[in-house]
Amino acid sequence: MKNAILVVGAVLLVVLAGCSQEAEVEPTPEETVLLAVGATAPGFELTTLAGETFNLEAQRGKVVLINFFATWCPPCREELPYLEKDIWLRFDRDRFSVLVIGREENDEIIAPFVEKHGYTVPFAGDPEMVAYSQYATRFIPRNFVIGPDGTVLYQSQGYEPHEFEEMVELIEEAVAAIEQAEAVSDPAEEPTA
Repeated sequence: MKNAILVVGAVLLVVLAGCSQEAEVEPTPEETVLLAVGATAPGFELTTLAGETFNLEAQRGKVVLINFFATWCPPCREELPYLEKDIWLRFDRDRFSVLVIGREENDEIIAPFVEKHGYTVPFAGDPEMVAYSQYATRFIPRNFVIGPDGTVLYQSQGYEPHEFEEMVELIEEAVAAIEQAEAVSDPAEEPTA
């Protein structure tokens, strides 16, 4: 009888202990982003595959798209051809800049991938997540559109064609605003009579 009470007590203790522990819940992509629209984008500096230094703060005055990806990520691989064609090859480099950053990947992994697919958009590795860890804690692909003043204008995670189209439209508007501001600040000289 004493043993039966001990067994029941032990089982009850295990059951109650299990009930008091909360199940670990996976965070949503939205919960893992560290920068909201309107926040100032943190600066970073990475070296591109071409050996050029990309310093985010040096891009002030331009609209910048930062894309975090990985070579093994299916949605990233789906998005990149559109990023190349519909964004990188489309916008004026004087007003717009792009960097595709390989989260937890180095140049030795990224370079063959870029060569295989024929991408011309600038890529850089971020093997230690120096840049990524300032923007998010998990999930790729991620896009951050940063305005000429360094403010986050748009952020997304995952790849959805309709969201990508919204991002392209926002980039169009932001680049057009720079062009318009330049036209106002530097009007063409009027002919003299």
